[in-house]
Amino acid sequence: MVPILMCSVIAAAIVAERLWTLRQKKVIPTKLLTGIWNLLSNDALTDQHISEIENGSPLGRVLAAGLINRHLSRDLIRESIEENGRHVVHEMERFMNTLGTISTIAPLLGLLGTVIGMIKVFTAITVIGVGDPAQLAGGISEALITTAAGLSVAIPSLIFHRHLKRKIDELVVAMEQEAMKLVEFLHGDRKQLG
Repeated sequence: MVPILMCSVIAAAIVAERLWTLRQKKVIPTKLLTGIWNLLSNDALTDQHISEIENGSPLGRVLAAGLINRHLSRDLIRESIEENGRHVVHEMERFMNTLGTISTIAPLLGLLGTVIGMIKVFTAITVIGVGDPAQLAGGISEALITTAAGLSVAIPSLIFHRHLKRKIDELVVAMEQEAMKLVEFLHGDRKQLG
């Protein structure tokens, strides 16, 4: 039970942290690209602005890579954005493997508790026989409780793991779209301003 309880605490902490960190407004600020377009249109973009953009959000980190290299060719800008984007996505997926592992091992830990409980039942049968139902019930109860506890941790962990993975995928697609709008804008397609 102790490992199952530890898994539940870790899973709850990861879920809470990821839900807080992966909020749409925090990852992809709504006015970020418009503000960059305004700065570029007025030729007012400075290194300080780029630093503020980079430190403001995950999308800002991706766009800052393009802004730093804005005087290079379209392909080089895209390459720098993609490289930086891989690092940002890696950060967004932080702790997801741990959550997936918890959703996998929690039922196994419950099964282990079941096996240990059944071993106790059979040990009690060999020592005192089948005459004392209280001894048998204790082992069976332990087996059922650990199985239920393992599943109670695994099921929500799996649900949140899948939900968060999907949310990350959606955020990555939205970030790619914003980055491509910036690349197009940097290379003269300024009609994209709307």
